[in-house]
Amino acid sequence: MASVKLINVNKVYDGGVHAVHDFSIDIKDREFIVFVGPSGCGKSTTLRMIAGLEEISYGEFYIDDVLMNSAAPKDRDIAMVFQSYALYPQMTVYNNMAYALKLRKVPKEEIDRRVREAAAILKLTPYLDRKPRALSGGQRQRVALGRSIVRRPKVFLMDEPLSNLDAKLRVAMRSEIVRIHEEVGATTIYVTHDQIEAMTMASRIVVMKDGFIQQIGTPNEVYQHPANLFVAGFIGTPAMNFLYGDLSGGVFAVRGCDQKIALTDDQRELLKDYEGHGFVYGVRPENLIYEKDERFEKYKANSFEMKVGIIELLGDILNVHGKTGDADVIVKMPNKYVIKEGDVIKVAIEPGYARFFNETTTKAITPEYCAYEEVEVTQSLDEDNVTIIEQKKGVFARAAEAIKKKFAKKEKPAEEKPEGEEEAAQEAETPEETEEKTE
Repeated sequence: MASVKLINVNKVYDGGVHAVHDFSIDIKDREFIVFVGPSGCGKSTTLRMIAGLEEISYGEFYIDDVLMNSAAPKDRDIAMVFQSYALYPQMTVYNNMAYALKLRKVPKEEIDRRVREAAAILKLTPYLDRKPRALSGGQRQRVALGRSIVRRPKVFLMDEPLSNLDAKLRVAMRSEIVRIHEEVGATTIYVTHDQIEAMTMASRIVVMKDGFIQQIGTPNEVYQHPANLFVAGFIGTPAMNFLYGDLSGGVFAVRGCDQKIALTDDQRELLKDYEGHGFVYGVRPENLIYEKDERFEKYKANSFEMKVGIIELLGDILNVHGKTGDADVIVKMPNKYVIKEGDVIKVAIEPGYARFFNETTTKAITPEYCAYEEVEVTQSLDEDNVTIIEQKKGVFARAAEAIKKKFAKKEKPAEEKPEGEEEAAQEAETPEETEEKTE
């Protein structure tokens, strides 16, 4: 397979719409990388730049250390699985999987061998003579995967391939795709807005927002140590709880009420520069302990009260929604307690799982990045000049320097469209345009 490297890749559309900003990542051979984020964050645009279906405005893109910016899509040795199954309805499963190889003039014997090998991996052998309309949604998705597998590309690209499936089938197909990835040993880049897919499938996750990378890490790293408030709120179901408040006398005072939460010695040391200032106390719903739980006494000093609102029953789990001061809180607990809407209950925080965030910058407060001082930056842009004024400088000065460099760059003109892109896009399996063709 192959390694993939993107260095400060940007996408700027006509009219100055900047869809992707300075995207950089080094993807190792055989990794399963997932781009995840809300709609409009730039994840599919980045995937399409890798495929060659979108031009890179500026930056560098390499496959196996070979610069690919100007390479036509058909010359990049990639295979793409689209959100729609994109199968030729008039062709059998066998011919759908073999079509790309026929376009490449691969010998018939080799085509037959590759198709049957892929069909065995995907458990499609009994369906090779069927047409797509005679298949279930999951079977059609496996055919789309098989069409990519037979090409034996260096890189597999998948753009939300499970979005059209029902919940149960998506769970089954997630495990199928992971199994296929392990058997084929492919370098895979997968795009989704579903953080559960990202957590269960990825070797590493790239969390994106508004065209910027927010964090890159293993699923556990991103979940346990989110880099900022966005990542903390986006990754995890239900989302992390955020309590806004101030450090007062070594304890955390929740805004909008008289609730105070004790801090451990390590937490007070981490937050010492925030005395008299505000920050965000983050804790996940599963790390809040109901007062009737036997573990509550151990963490009683770290407890607070909340008024119960909606209660969600999820089989053996209750998601109890409520409010503490100005903050919405969700507690995840076993379905063995009797709780009613309107009750006032106490919950304790497991302090080892607490996470803290700077209220202004939204960045996580860690031992390496904990001082209160911030940089406030104003930008004034005109056609010829860029002016950035630093009003206050502290440990976040690196952020201002990065902004200076970013705005000091002059955008490079977009490269000319590579020849043969239309042919490559057709080969990348978009058969809706040819549905009327005869077999």
